[in-house]
Amino acid sequence: MISSDNIRSLSLKLLTCFLSGMLAIPASAQIHNGQFLEKLLKKHSQHLTSVLDNPDKYEVQILYTKIDRNKKNEPHFTTYGYHLNNKQYFYPASTVKLPAVLLALEKVNKLKIDKNTPMLTGADRPEQTDVKTDTTAENKLPSVAHYAKKILLASDNDAFNRLYEFIGQADFNDSLHAKGYKNVRITHRLESSIGTENNRYTNPVKFEKDGKVIYEQPGKYSDKKYTGTETIKKGKGYLKNGILVNEPFDFTEKNFFALDEQHKLLKAIFFPESVPARERFDLSKEDYSFLYQYMSQFPVETEFPAHYTDDYYDGYCKFLLFGGTKTRLPRHIRLFNKAGDAYGYLLDNAYIADFEKGIEFMLTAVIYCNEDQIFNDDKYDYETVGLPFMRDLGKAVFDYELGRHRSTRPDLSNFEVRYDK
Repeated sequence: MISSDNIRSLSLKLLTCFLSGMLAIPASAQIHNGQFLEKLLKKHSQHLTSVLDNPDKYEVQILYTKIDRNKKNEPHFTTYGYHLNNKQYFYPASTVKLPAVLLALEKVNKLKIDKNTPMLTGADRPEQTDVKTDTTAENKLPSVAHYAKKILLASDNDAFNRLYEFIGQADFNDSLHAKGYKNVRITHRLESSIGTENNRYTNPVKFEKDGKVIYEQPGKYSDKKYTGTETIKKGKGYLKNGILVNEPFDFTEKNFFALDEQHKLLKAIFFPESVPARERFDLSKEDYSFLYQYMSQFPVETEFPAHYTDDYYDGYCKFLLFGGTKTRLPRHIRLFNKAGDAYGYLLDNAYIADFEKGIEFMLTAVIYCNEDQIFNDDKYDYETVGLPFMRDLGKAVFDYELGRHRSTRPDLSNFEVRYDK
């Protein structure tokens, strides 16, 4: 039997750990789900009101984190949620590419391989394709760094697939789960029709330096099942080979990445010292600078890939605050983000900073834009519903941040980077 003195001693130790930051509070306990966020949003935009009055129809979920700094520039976080529901499925689209970048960088670090080392992908199954060159790279060779760059600048699908193959399906999921990101599953390549079973197989990969192989990884097979037992079907119908099938579309085997997990991942990137050790990634200081640069850089600010200067506008993949606008954007405001859109779902996950006014906050959101409830028909309401919502959502929070009192102006120099190549 534990004595009352021991209980008091244990309670005191727990309280001491809590106050010193040694005992992490579960993320869910830090989210305020009151009316603050809804009132703030409706106050700033009539368009937001029309969507927020029908949250179930649009499957809206929002997380907003307010950041206050003390005199030592240490951040304090207050997070507000709107309509957050981890049991409600949404397709995460390209937001799954961000953990792919992090895990690939972490993996080359563990292997003691520079991320710029040429990575050659082989093929040992009929459905697989190999990669020996990359004409978009300065040296015309593929690498983890260049794939990551293409993902963060322009959300390149093939680049994600190559990192997925390098990481392997099992390691991709198991690594995230071990870090505490439980409500996530990444089970397939993007823009690929090879099916569930073939996505379990990943290509052989090797790294070469000065013509010599320094690391070789055989093809892998994941025998684990990451989907749940619940069948997930949505909508009224879908197109298959151009023919309408009048039955719900099956998402059971599709990727998933819960909104609060995305928000938590963002915090681990920009404030790694503020999250429990197990949620962090094994990244170098240079890796973080790499992430900060390419998560916030406009495609026109890079030389490689060269075609980005012609084909991609400033607002490309910048949904929150900017709404994907094609006009030139201010350079003192930066979205460090990963956005996505597919199957009518529009998402963005961003740390937003105004370096002139000293504003910073984190904002993550998803909205469903598919009025006719038909999938694969390319008739989604991104332009009329989704992008205006993301723009007005970002503006509402930005305007609030602009007007609220801060006892200390944040020093954001850690996130200021050079935008070249």
